[in-house]
Amino acid sequence: MKRREEPPTRPPKLQRCGLLAAALCLALLAPGPASAAEAPPARAAPSQWDPHHRPDKPDMKALRQIRFLTEDEFPPFDFAGPGGALEGFNIDLARAICAELGLACTIQARRWDTIVVALEAGQADVIAAGLAATPEARTRLLFTDPYFRLPARFAVRRNSVPASIDAAGLTGKRVAVTAGTAHEAWLAAFMPAAIRLPKATDALARQALESGEADALFGDGVALSFWVGGTASKDCCMLAGGAYLESHFFGPGLSMAVRRDDTTLKRAIDFALFQLWERGVWADLVRRWFPVDPFAGDR
Repeated sequence: MKRREEPPTRPPKLQRCGLLAAALCLALLAPGPASAAEAPPARAAPSQWDPHHRPDKPDMKALRQIRFLTEDEFPPFDFAGPGGALEGFNIDLARAICAELGLACTIQARRWDTIVVALEAGQADVIAAGLAATPEARTRLLFTDPYFRLPARFAVRRNSVPASIDAAGLTGKRVAVTAGTAHEAWLAAFMPAAIRLPKATDALARQALESGEADALFGDGVALSFWVGGTASKDCCMLAGGAYLESHFFGPGLSMAVRRDDTTLKRAIDFALFQLWERGVWADLVRRWFPVDPFAGDR
């Protein structure tokens, strides 16, 4: 796959979350700055699933195939490849689910503004397109367990890495962040001793780190993984520390959606997703579709 410098943005609407739009979308949902508290530990290679909650495989006698709907303008999750065929993380994950369950699989792209209506009309069985499980969406659809939690990450310059990427190591350090986002709120709540440098846009926050105005940058881990892994960063910077996945600030992540009465299909997908994570298939797909793993440790 041709490497892309970073994924395209999406409109910052509550119904659509992901990549560069995630910070805008989640900022609308996140609380304001809270009183100082100890920051939850970062996870170097976080699990997307609770290993102590193993989904059971349902009786699947009534299932013969799964018809997935996605879109084709949201790389690296789903997009039309050079020959027009659908490619991306969501596409490979949908195929892996069908293989895990031993079911036939079809995947069709639809315009984003028609995708929910098509599912409700019975034209497909599952939406695999990064749909956010908002309270409004939950009144119409049944969502699977999250399959891609949205990580927050720190980036630093390669030639000037703080002693540690935590509250102690960043005390008195200048941390660039996009103003008004959930990431700024998180910094205020958990690392008040860091000197926040709020910037109007993601690009200005990255520029602050690259120029040395900031000692670190805190933001959407997926967008940052594309920046540090692409040519736009001029190899100035790298991800450092672990991933922060607090749903209270950064949202519940991306889920697949089925019709509200398709409980068996929902349970089957949850079972397959857990199996794919446990056997390492999910991690293999992340490594395939992201230039730098947005969940892994220092890069």
